Amino acid sequence: MKEKFKRIINLYDEIIKHPHKTEIARELRDEDDLFFLLLYSDMLGLPNPVFYYTLELYPYMIEKFHDWHLRMGMDHSPLDGIRCC
Repeated sequence: MKEKFKRIINLYDEIIKHPHKTEIARELRDEDDLFFLLLYSDMLGLPNPVFYYTLELYPYMIEKFHDWHLRMGMDHSPLDGIRCC
């Protein structure tokens, strides 16, 4: 009986969360896109006052760079130093 009650609660929880999963995923993707723009803005010609501090993040973010520039509508990497395509 206790196991059945847990399954019902989990099902209810999933039903409540389901309509919002796409909204949450979209918001997270938008935040990532803004972060990438801030991270690579100096390389794109936009002044970045915290460029020195964001240099440490490049090795971690380079793996996601290809997906980001495709999502932004750029067919090829806009940066000369980063070749991902």
